[in-house]
Amino acid sequence: MTRSRCLSVLTAVLATVIAFLVAPPRAAAAAVTFTSTGVNQNGGNCLDLPGGSPANGTQLRAFTCGSGANQNLGFTPVAGPSDTYTITTQSGQCVDVHGASTADAAAIVQWPCHGGSNQQWRLTPVSVSGTDKTFNLVSVSSGKCVTPSGGSSASNTSLVQLSCAAANGRVWRLPGFTGGSTSPRTFTNPLSQHGPDPWLTYYDGYYYLATTTWNSTVTMRKADTLAGLATATDQVIFNLTRPNGAGTMWAPEFHLLDGPNGKRWYFYYTAGREPYDLGTQRIHVLESAGLDPMGPYSFKADLLDPSQDNTWELDPGILQLNGKLYLLGTFYNGSQPMFIRPLSNPWTASGTRRVLSTPTYSWETVGGAVNEGAEVLQRGGKTFIVYSASHCSTPDYKLGMLTHNGGDPLNSSSWVKSPNPVFQRSNANNVYGPGHNGFFKSPDGTEDWMVYHANSSTSGGCDMNRSTRAQKFTWNADGTPNFGTPAALGVQLPAPSGE
Repeated sequence: MTRSRCLSVLTAVLATVIAFLVAPPRAAAAAVTFTSTGVNQNGGNCLDLPGGSPANGTQLRAFTCGSGANQNLGFTPVAGPSDTYTITTQSGQCVDVHGASTADAAAIVQWPCHGGSNQQWRLTPVSVSGTDKTFNLVSVSSGKCVTPSGGSSASNTSLVQLSCAAANGRVWRLPGFTGGSTSPRTFTNPLSQHGPDPWLTYYDGYYYLATTTWNSTVTMRKADTLAGLATATDQVIFNLTRPNGAGTMWAPEFHLLDGPNGKRWYFYYTAGREPYDLGTQRIHVLESAGLDPMGPYSFKADLLDPSQDNTWELDPGILQLNGKLYLLGTFYNGSQPMFIRPLSNPWTASGTRRVLSTPTYSWETVGGAVNEGAEVLQRGGKTFIVYSASHCSTPDYKLGMLTHNGGDPLNSSSWVKSPNPVFQRSNANNVYGPGHNGFFKSPDGTEDWMVYHANSSTSGGCDMNRSTRAQKFTWNADGTPNFGTPAALGVQLPAPSGE
């Protein structure tokens, strides 16, 4: 994000933002109760209660389709999340992941209904050529899908849960399906037309998005689909007042962390002690009263360095590693290195900052030597820090990456910098300066997604006209992330799995 702004430009930008109106959220098609068989698309067998058994814990199976009531299932919408149902068998019991297990191959059984998430199922549409009403049956508790054991196409195969897919027995046709959507959901970028420095989280059935406001308000928007964020209203969740900075709220992030009263949301942001004065910008933190990401919040602390509070600090990020908590950020010492500082709790430093990464490669120094916006990505025992490099006033603002090598995370020698950027401009797609990103999971937990801001022309700068965008990413064989190429605006993209 830019480190210099003049008051007149800011005034004009703020006027633009205030004048920018968004439409109310679009209502989703209402889910309704229905009865249906479930026909597996790998073998054509039906979801079956063996012998119509009334016994608790009877494992369900895929069996040759017939006309018996033991293959009729009742689907009842769950209040709240869209396209989520309980499923009942002939005996009146609920389809259940045995023991609320999250493991592969856990049995799918019938059990007395109790409302637990292991008895709740998302119907996630899957396109199958030549037919309709085809879905993954996704467990809300595990994020895994109902399938015949081993993906078998044979009759009389027991049902288990395995990772979701669009093949291998994971897809079921529900011919009696009524209501909701039978087509895979899609969305288009941008998610916010004026949304620099985005932070996006999926939690308890909803997406939550906060971006820079560059004024004295902290705002957040909420929707039950990714597409819905584009028309959701930014709601003010906190007003900044002195002494915690006012007039320049930017680079927000919110994390669900352990505090003295259990888990709470901690909302980190940058703000100046005086408005529009770069030299007074520091990192601050709010604390939620409960588990709602939208608060209410109270001011918790100025997250200042205990011995080096002599320069501005920007772009807070949180690292949790080996049971310890760290603050990531950037500061100025002639260039913009990335720092790490240990925390004793979500709002208190337990040591002074240490330089983690200095911009040294040529691709990190276009328009200014910058390493900022550090974001943590963890998978399979590996920890990565993905950061923004070069100056955001250029179209060559981009993402670089550090990989933890197992040493003390406070030591720069414990991190290996990738020699090339991992995500950068796409001239073909008219995406310039993609950076200041974050990461989130799909609703069913099976996909990894990134959110970032970018400009649509080479003349775009570090202002409120940067838009929020999201896209799915994958993983390389060596366990490193593959972020691909930034997608063009307006292109229909598949929505996150589990919507």
